[in-house]
This record gives sequence, C-alpha cells and structure tokens, in this order.
Amino acid sequence: MPVPRIENVAALVHSIRGERVLFDADLASLYGVSTSALNQAIKRNRTRFPADFMFKLTDTEWAAMRSQSVTASSSPRMMSQVVTSSRRKLAAAPYAFTEQGVAMLSSVLRSPQAIEVNIAIMRTFVQLRRLMDSNRQLARKIETLEKKYDEQFAIVFDAIKRLIAEDDARKARPKRRIGFVA
Repeated sequence: MPVPRIENVAALVHSIRGERVLFDADLASLYGVSTSALNQAIKRNRTRFPADFMFKLTDTEWAAMRSQSVTASSSPRMMSQVVTSSRRKLAAAPYAFTEQGVAMLSSVLRSPQAIEVNIAIMRTFVQLRRLMDSNRQLARKIETLEKKYDEQFAIVFDAIKRLIAEDDARKARPKRRIGFVA
C-alpha cells in the first residue's frame, strides 16, 4: 500500500474538544489493519495511551459529528468521510487519537507500513500547525491594517465634518446686499 499523501490524511483530521484528532477506523485503514486489530493492540498497551493521547467520543459528540458530515454533503458521491471511512456500525462511537496518541501508535504497531504511515501523519500535523500559525499571522496583519486605516479615515472624516460645519456656518450668516443703500 502506498504511503498516504498529506492532503489525504488532512481530510481525515477532525477537531474535537479543541484537539485535532484522527479516528481509530481511519487510522486502521491507513495502517492496513482492521479497527478491531488496532484497538486490540491498544488494549494490550493501555498504559501508553493516557486521556490526552486517546479518548472515546461521547455518544453526543459522535451523533453531532455524523449529523454535521451527513448534512454537509448533498451529493451521494460526496458522502461523509466519517460515515464512509469508518467500518464500524454507525451507533458505536470511535476512539479519537491526538497527535501524541498517533506518535505512540508507532511504538505499538511496528510494521514498515505503520512506520511510513506514522511519518506521513506527523508531517500532516506539522503542516496543519504551520497553516494555523500563518492564518493567525494573517489575521494579526489584517487587524493592524484595519486599525491603521481606521485612524487615517478618522482624520478624513474629521476634515469632512469641519468642511460641512464651515459651510453650514457660512450659510447661516446674513447675506450682504449688493448695490447702493439710499
């Protein structure tokens, strides 16, 4: 099986509880093993996977994920990655692995394919982190520009208000009559 591309792995990354995670079924598919085999390997090495490395989605979170992804796509060809990537029954909530959990999988799954897939996944997480950082930097630059131009436009608006006030004052003065007074 070829090594997955960053774009393909990035499509499988979800944001849950403020963490970027991959689901067990998606990881199993990438590693070329069954979900049950992956989960069995994790159960044998449970101490390597604390709560900040891996957690099970609640039924509510899983229902929300399914409803978001099913309703987000109207065409049958664009079915949800959550629905199509998971080989489990839709009723069962998956395990979610954080970046550290995926890294720990490399110590549990030692096949050459698992090593290559882990490298691809780590590169994906790094790429996503860089993308998020560049978006933050761009947001800061836009905010700075907005402040700068708000200040400049404030000066322009003040000048316009002064001109309008001067014009109103000029119009309010009594007009001098032209001609001779007799």
